[in-house]
Amino acid sequence: MQDYYKMTGQQVREAVNGTAEPLSDSQVQANVEKFGPNELAEEKKKSILRIFLEQFKDFLVIILIAAAIISGALNDLESALVILVVITINAILGTVQTVKAEQSLTALKAMSAPEAKVLRGGRVVQIPSREVTVGDQIFLEAGDFVPADGRLLENAGLKIDESALTGESLGVEKDLAPIEKEAALGDRINMVYSGSFVTYGRGSFLVTSIGMETEVGKIATLLKTTSEKKTPLQINLDNFGKKLSILILIFCGILFGLSVYRGESAGNAFLFAVALAVAAIPEALSSIVTIVLSFGTQKMAKEHAIIRKLQAVEGLGSVSVICSDKTGTLTQNKMTVEDYYVEGRRIPAAEIDTDDPAQMQLLVHSVLCNDSTIDEEKEIGDPTETALIHIASKVGKDYAAIRSDSPRFSEIPFDSDRKLMSTCHQLEGKSLMVTKGAVDVLLKRISHIQEHGKSRSVTDQDRSAIEEQNMEFSRNGLRVLAFAYKEVAENFEPGTEDETDLTFLGLIAMMDPPREESMAAVAECIDAGIKPVMITGDHKITAAAIAKRIGILKDDSEACEGASIDHMSDEELKSYVEKISVYARVSPEHKIRIVRAWQEKGNIVAMTGDGVNDAPALKQADIGVAMGITGSEVSKDAASMVLTDDNFATIVKAVENGRNIYQNIKHSIQFLLSGNFGAILAVLYASIAALPVPFAPVHLLFINLLTDSLPAIALGLEPHTKDLMKEKPRPSNESILTKSFLTRIGAGGLSIGITTMIAFLIGFHGVFTAAGEGSALLGSTMAFGTLCTARLFHGFNCKSNKPVVFTSKVFNNVYLIAAFFIGLILITAVLTIPGLHEIFKVQTLALPQLFTVYGLAFINIPVIQLFKLIKIKN
Repeated sequence: MQDYYKMTGQQVREAVNGTAEPLSDSQVQANVEKFGPNELAEEKKKSILRIFLEQFKDFLVIILIAAAIISGALNDLESALVILVVITINAILGTVQTVKAEQSLTALKAMSAPEAKVLRGGRVVQIPSREVTVGDQIFLEAGDFVPADGRLLENAGLKIDESALTGESLGVEKDLAPIEKEAALGDRINMVYSGSFVTYGRGSFLVTSIGMETEVGKIATLLKTTSEKKTPLQINLDNFGKKLSILILIFCGILFGLSVYRGESAGNAFLFAVALAVAAIPEALSSIVTIVLSFGTQKMAKEHAIIRKLQAVEGLGSVSVICSDKTGTLTQNKMTVEDYYVEGRRIPAAEIDTDDPAQMQLLVHSVLCNDSTIDEEKEIGDPTETALIHIASKVGKDYAAIRSDSPRFSEIPFDSDRKLMSTCHQLEGKSLMVTKGAVDVLLKRISHIQEHGKSRSVTDQDRSAIEEQNMEFSRNGLRVLAFAYKEVAENFEPGTEDETDLTFLGLIAMMDPPREESMAAVAECIDAGIKPVMITGDHKITAAAIAKRIGILKDDSEACEGASIDHMSDEELKSYVEKISVYARVSPEHKIRIVRAWQEKGNIVAMTGDGVNDAPALKQADIGVAMGITGSEVSKDAASMVLTDDNFATIVKAVENGRNIYQNIKHSIQFLLSGNFGAILAVLYASIAALPVPFAPVHLLFINLLTDSLPAIALGLEPHTKDLMKEKPRPSNESILTKSFLTRIGAGGLSIGITTMIAFLIGFHGVFTAAGEGSALLGSTMAFGTLCTARLFHGFNCKSNKPVVFTSKVFNNVYLIAAFFIGLILITAVLTIPGLHEIFKVQTLALPQLFTVYGLAFINIPVIQLFKLIKIKN
């Protein structure tokens, strides 16, 4: 790819077309065949069937499928059916969430202008943009989308909004002159790019790249090659599932061997080993996690955060770095007047006094020398000019009335060479030419300055004061316009040579200000141990000024430009990123490299953005966050989460939700595993003590389907607490199975296992029977009832890592209370209704036996609460 921005327009035409003349019809046809249509290649999407089948790749699921096949082969169709139903439901849930196929490339494709004005056969014709080819000359005017990349040939005050591509908030003033030095994408002001938008002026350009070869096309390629990341919970659950499955299979193998050694038939021993494996492996875990995350997405949607990818809910909870775009994310994406400078005084916008003649004159002149309008609340024109209209409205002045009272009778339009614009008006009985432009340009053309309503000759001291004020505004990231005027003859037709001998009136400084909530949101991020980083296409001074205002930047040394990292290796960048809080003038490649550098340091990275240029980094990041109002369709489709209010503070709220949801999921996992561990301990004790098997396979399936699932889901819906936002983000490589987590599982499982075996021994030895005669069936029934009920009570133990059961917080989760009573009714029905005995292989319990079951199950609450109290004190 040649650096066309370094060449003249004529050189570019000769390089691209091989001739100084426009393309002939035959050349157009040859180029269309050579370069293809001007559109983006679309990646083939996965079919729904393939997505569904991919849900069965999980190691845990494969083991369960094997268990179902074996159960079926041994004529235990009931067990096989239950297992298959559970894993199929899980697969359907996963498919529903995944089926929202990525539409990034489709949205990128849609960004191309539907029509383009092209020079063909010696005349300008309008054709579909997909028919534009390399070497075409395209004509542009205000309101047009640019259909391809190219080098400008003609320019009449052309300004182009390239924010979707470069991230720069202001329209770019275009120029025809070649650029000798190396220039970043946003600084190639003699080039135009596909997907950008003409806000002012007119011109034409020669097409140098189409389709996938354009800058937008390169972003599409980046989207193809950018991989999505698994969240920490996904990684943890995958690793945990494999380890747990292997341990359970080893244990079941040992149990099978012991049963056969003790004289059990191989078939029965194997059937029970499979049933125990099914009970011990929490196959409902994935479904429960999915359900809890789904409820989390509903809550977040009400708080203006739409989750596109379910895993993002949990991933948000472990975010340690937020790489945020500036324009529209931290700022309002709307130029706003900040200050006036008139008669030697700096006046904040909030303090503008319309009774002051000098201030009012500056306001009127800024509205008159201005081409922007507002049509039914739709802003038309350059953002800096619409900002001048808005400040007039804010102080109670109607811009349309001002223009009506002082009609324009002549003008010299703005162009980027002069950096000036002049308009002539009838104003208060005089004919005036009002001129606005860049401060350095206008200062060279003034001979007088207005003071106390009168004009006097300008002095060197006056010039120094104006220059000093302009420097101060610039250091604060403000864009400054200077205003001057002079009297002219009635119906005067000015030329550029008349823009001299002007009377200086004042300066107006403006910027895209921070969102009101940004400062508080950034402070909360820092308190939560999250590093906010600004990444923007804007200039370094502007970016640093905003970053300082909202608390991201403490020292200027923490800000750099994208060019600074161009020649760094990935290793050098890894050590560099920690020192930098603001990156300016960045390209899409820079954004991805910065995100990757943080990820390689073990951080979970969220990337926010709204432009096309943000899409690859949004996809690369662990959590991509797009803006719903100002965001492009591309960024929304590439993101994991979309903010419907474009509010940075909503991200912080989402992080809080994510942390709470992760904590609740851990409590659900603790509940499931401690209950399963209790069952395993009971079976292990029975095997070692040469006692009958305490459970029938149907008992274990009943527990899995009914008394486990509802409390586990209810624990996932535990009310949120703000305390988690005072903690630092958990390390990305931290396993779910931490020492304290395993201790809690072990303590809960041991307590449940002991009480379950006590119940079995009471029934087996006939402690509460009239004749003192027990049986294996009675022991099994009481063990089954105690295990089920103990797990229901244990749900309250798993509400928190702290002892909360004997506090008011025990009643704050209505879902858990409902799950407890539903489970208690079901198990009581099984133990007392004769018609269910054959199905569930139990016998009727007398009241003393039933209350023994309830009492042993309840003991687990005070035991575990006491354990937590001792653990906290130590």
